[in-house]
Amino acid sequence: MSTAAMERKRLIARYAIEHEENLEVVTCFEGETRRQQLSKVAPRVETLSHVHPAAIWFERKMHEDFGIEIEGAFDTRPLAHHETIAYQCHPMRKHRTDTTVETVTHRSYDYETVEGEGVFQVGVGPIHAGIIEPGHFHFSQAGEEMLHLEVRHFYKYRAIEKMLEGKTLWEAKPIIERISGNASIAYQLCWRDIVVQSSGAILPEAARRYHAMLLELERAIHHLTDVGFIPNDAGFAAALAFASTLAEDARRQMQVLSAHRFGFGAIDFESKTFDSRQMRAWLKRLEEQVEQFHTWIGDIPSLWDRLDGTGILPYAKAVKYDCVGVVARASGVKLDRRDNDFYRAHGFLFQREKSGDVAARFKLRLAELRNSIEMMHHFADDSSWRCEILQPLRDGEYTAYCESALGELFMTITLKGGRIERCFVRDPSFVNWQALHLMMSGNIIADFPLINKSCDLSYAGNDL
Repeated sequence: MSTAAMERKRLIARYAIEHEENLEVVTCFEGETRRQQLSKVAPRVETLSHVHPAAIWFERKMHEDFGIEIEGAFDTRPLAHHETIAYQCHPMRKHRTDTTVETVTHRSYDYETVEGEGVFQVGVGPIHAGIIEPGHFHFSQAGEEMLHLEVRHFYKYRAIEKMLEGKTLWEAKPIIERISGNASIAYQLCWRDIVVQSSGAILPEAARRYHAMLLELERAIHHLTDVGFIPNDAGFAAALAFASTLAEDARRQMQVLSAHRFGFGAIDFESKTFDSRQMRAWLKRLEEQVEQFHTWIGDIPSLWDRLDGTGILPYAKAVKYDCVGVVARASGVKLDRRDNDFYRAHGFLFQREKSGDVAARFKLRLAELRNSIEMMHHFADDSSWRCEILQPLRDGEYTAYCESALGELFMTITLKGGRIERCFVRDPSFVNWQALHLMMSGNIIADFPLINKSCDLSYAGNDL
């Protein structure tokens, strides 16, 4: 494919598969999948990072996981192999069954920095003064002004892809649904679609409505959490107190429907019984409270003074970095996996902002929250259904997408002999984290928590 052709297509994922005779690099663009066969002896592949900068994490990960050399890459530093981890262990190769970690003498990581008179470095994390997962943020500063940020994660890399090898889809489900607690329903829906594809089953309309209702409830929970935390990081704690109450109530509603606050075990092929009248009554109360919040929060000039113009991600850069979810749509990108006939028939309205700043990401979440409530009214149908999953599942490669609260989730699973030969997941945060540094220019370091929170990026979904 020519460079010009690649520029017209959005990069979704890039990953490797090991076969008996060779290695294969799979590159998924919007509407096209490219495959390249490599020898297992000194495998090499050309980088895409000069056209698609977000490809670099995919490629650094391929190098570490499989030993594939990336030709022409602008960044060849280790990604998940931290300072005392051996570079050459390549854990995703089939012959690699040893679960011990090879260690070496400590090597300092070469952070990207800006040098110059009066410029200094500030490191934040990986241990934070809050109940969040580990991640490191390395700033180059000139006084309070942020000149550059490098994000470094993978402190909790859990080897989930390796863990899933050899399992059936049913054995894999408890792991898949716990990859990232803030998107458990979304991960389960990808798993569901792969089961449906591999079995040849037809999912009843009533089941799709019920599952979509759970997905919108999960989205509402996280948008409620975010519209509280964003103003809180701008010094307006009252918004967090109000929105957190609503988010907690929504978590309890998730437990009523699924028997778990995070929806673990919620998606399967069995008909569920729930009180649709109670659900609609709760939705009506939530709708009234959200409207009250919307009116209240929109009339606080000092808050909007902090949000407007802070942490701007221009449209061109959102496209260049292949961003997804709220981060992309707040910058004007038209991308939402729910933008289809099924969702539109149940009240979906595509939401988009253009300014690409914290204010846009905040307003977009409020708009999507209100639309999710409207859709849940349509989905709250207690019709029963039956779905027959034919056994055994057919071998092959299956791909699924879901629009999680954070953005487009991509999952692909290869079945061989009825068991998982390869599972690759690309959480929306894996691409959006790589665009975070673009939002720092023109802002001071005190704005970083506000900008970061406005993107609501996942550590667990990123650090598989």
